[in-house]
Amino acid sequence: MESLGYFGIAILMFLDNVFPPIPSEIIMPSAGYSASQGSLILIGVIISGSIGSLIAAAFLYWVGYKFNHSSIFRWVDRYGKYIFLKSSDVEKSLKWFEQYGHRIVFFGRMIPAVRSLISIPAGMSHMPFWKFMLFSSLGTVIWTTFLACVGYYFGQNQALMHKIFSQVGYVIIALVVLFIVCYLYRRSKRKSNDI
Repeated sequence: MESLGYFGIAILMFLDNVFPPIPSEIIMPSAGYSASQGSLILIGVIISGSIGSLIAAAFLYWVGYKFNHSSIFRWVDRYGKYIFLKSSDVEKSLKWFEQYGHRIVFFGRMIPAVRSLISIPAGMSHMPFWKFMLFSSLGTVIWTTFLACVGYYFGQNQALMHKIFSQVGYVIIALVVLFIVCYLYRRSKRKSNDI
């Protein structure tokens, strides 16, 4: 991480978003730990990680925006295996986007694999770009800040870091479930008011 510097962090976070197998859960805490050792500055780590993620999100949005459904699915069927992506993954992300709307872009930035996929349906549905980038930026900055701070403050204690990540996974899942329940409740209430 020290030898890669800020530019390297941005590149790795770009790749994390484009190629789901490269996890930000390793990149950002490692960069945060390097900052705690004095070789990098924490705010620089957060900014470079966020920039790399957002450039990738904008690129994937553009792919979804420019190409029609059948072209994207054809490409994924042919080349998706090289980046561990399947047509069923894209289909699933489209359904999420249709069901939960623009808010899934915000939450999706904090969920592994989903952060890579959610940008494509946002582009395919022609979500306003400024809105997409706003939701993406909020989710990305929160997530990269959290990961970098975990590495910065707890980098020397691997067991504690592992415990934090396992607990955070449950918290994010709980928040997403809560969001879905609220959404379904409001939707059913709206339907009952229409009757």
